[in-house]
Amino acid sequence: MRPTDLELLHVPGVPAVLPDGSRAIVSVVRPDLTADEYVGHLWSVDLDGGAPPRPLTRGHRDTSPDVSPDGRWVAFLRAEPEGKPQVHVVEADGGEPFRLTDAPLGASEPRFSPDGTRIAYLARVPEEGRYAAEGKPGNEDPRHITELKYRSDGIGFFRDRPQHVFVVDLPADGERPGDVPDPLALTSGEIGVAGARWLPSGQALVGVSARHASRETDLRADVVRIDASPSAAPATPVPLTDADAGSTLGVDEVLPSADGTALWLLASDLGPTGRDFVAAQVGLYRLPLDGSGAPVRLTDPEEDQLSGGLAEVDDDALVLVERRGATHLVRISAEGERTALVEGQVVVTGVAAAAGAGGTGRLAVVSATPSSPGELLVVDPLDGTREARTDLGAPLRATGRVREPVELHATAPDGYPVHGWVVTPDEGRYGAGPHPTILMIHGGPFAQYTHALFDEVQVLAEAGYAVVLGNPRGSSGYGRAHGLAIRHGFGTVDTDDVLALLGAALEDPALDGERVGVMGGSYGGYLTAWLTTRTDRFVAAIVERGFLDPVSFVGSSDIGWFFGLEYLGDDVEEHGAAALAAQSPMAHVGRVRTPTLVIHSEQDWRCPVEQGQRWFVELKRRGVAAELLLFPGEGHELTRSGNPRHRQVRFEHVLRWWAAHLPVGG
Repeated sequence: MRPTDLELLHVPGVPAVLPDGSRAIVSVVRPDLTADEYVGHLWSVDLDGGAPPRPLTRGHRDTSPDVSPDGRWVAFLRAEPEGKPQVHVVEADGGEPFRLTDAPLGASEPRFSPDGTRIAYLARVPEEGRYAAEGKPGNEDPRHITELKYRSDGIGFFRDRPQHVFVVDLPADGERPGDVPDPLALTSGEIGVAGARWLPSGQALVGVSARHASRETDLRADVVRIDASPSAAPATPVPLTDADAGSTLGVDEVLPSADGTALWLLASDLGPTGRDFVAAQVGLYRLPLDGSGAPVRLTDPEEDQLSGGLAEVDDDALVLVERRGATHLVRISAEGERTALVEGQVVVTGVAAAAGAGGTGRLAVVSATPSSPGELLVVDPLDGTREARTDLGAPLRATGRVREPVELHATAPDGYPVHGWVVTPDEGRYGAGPHPTILMIHGGPFAQYTHALFDEVQVLAEAGYAVVLGNPRGSSGYGRAHGLAIRHGFGTVDTDDVLALLGAALEDPALDGERVGVMGGSYGGYLTAWLTTRTDRFVAAIVERGFLDPVSFVGSSDIGWFFGLEYLGDDVEEHGAAALAAQSPMAHVGRVRTPTLVIHSEQDWRCPVEQGQRWFVELKRRGVAAELLLFPGEGHELTRSGNPRHRQVRFEHVLRWWAAHLPVGG
């Protein structure tokens, strides 16, 4: 890939399937470098394969489809240029969409009611006098903050704009409304709700809410029931799991079973404190709705980490399980029996089944591979037989600029196995090597590099670099013990693992062991900076959106009040200042001699910009070659969802930096 090839990344969203199982509706979005926005449409995909995919809508950015129970309508989100997404409806066979919402801060997650007459959606409700379209922040009243939780990366301050559930009526007989109809608020107040889904009766919805008394000092969240009757609105959500009564779950997602007898939950057990989140693997739970018992975990808490995304087919749950750089689709029954449906070197990101489809009904599955950012597959829910129905990766592959990763296995000094990949540049253009090599480290730390096409690696390989990347201890996808291995031990076995992986890769004569750089973002920025305090073997480094000083991180980060405490043990009274300093790059910055480019976003509230600014200043004043690249208006997710133009410019600076310190021959 070249930086301008970002426009060729056509990424599908979570699909929706018509009730008869004949077609799937899926959004496909790409970065547009000219508009400096993400653009895309809804596509109709024939699951029989008899007709090619065709565009269903042609808006600026159309996403998040949901199909009505009778299959006639598709609700979705449409955002105009520089605008907020609003709920629209279009006939499933095509036509001119009409708008149903005018939420001041935008709407999300539209869902048809079981009878198809109403659509529920989520929207943030701004406090009076704030976030006006033409307003100036400097004219607003000050924010009076009394609790620990008050802002989040990618959202901003949220206590003055809680998220609530609304419903809007679908016009009778599908008549186009003259004006946007008035919505009905089902929830209100300072405590928000997420992930609302209709119960089959249509009388209520279920969602996720941190509504318990200790919500400000722990990470738990409950499943709540939301009355949908107009006469009761807005009503106080009723907890179905209850942290006040001792539930230790942090619920991420809820899906009612089709028969209305139970709820499927994605949740992690956060222990008695409600903050035991380190490697607390997300699992599948089933909660009976008749009050007969507590949620029952159906996946292995030691082995299975589930990604977001729940669906159901023939009374079984469909879940996405992380596994050694892959994300597999697994079918799990109410008794815990499991069938792997989609395995291998794939990263499943979404699944949908036709409402009411039996065990022979087909699934629409979105899955990324080493050569595609995502394709829609039709999958048999019994044996996993699958066929691709799209080829969204074709434009990028046609450039000839996609390099396939090769799996890499190494052994750490203590005998622990380490798994990763190496990607090398095109031998026809750059020769057989040895190539300058870059060690790349992921964030998290409880996350994983995957088999999916990765623009960061592809851009470096296209420029002539070999790239080594992998999943050291602390990563997800390899079991809970793997993820827990660095708790109160940042910079220990994780350091050993990434260096072992690099060493194994450098045994290949195609990689140049004398010309090696290192880069990473977030926790990867931490470990990159940490390595430069331990060794001078790297010719240069890029430290991006890094977690660099656990002391100042507390209070400045949206997760700082608990992250360091649980991961590093930053309670000085309990662990001592020396234990914290032993894991802190900033405490050892005086040892760094490696030329370093620091990249940070000005609106990053996950790893606040002061972390990067201070690292740059401490290096610069000590005479270390250092540069600071700041992106205005961006948050922690710059490399994944930042403004397209900023993503391109960032790539150009990364390549400029490496060209200066690791020039490529050939």
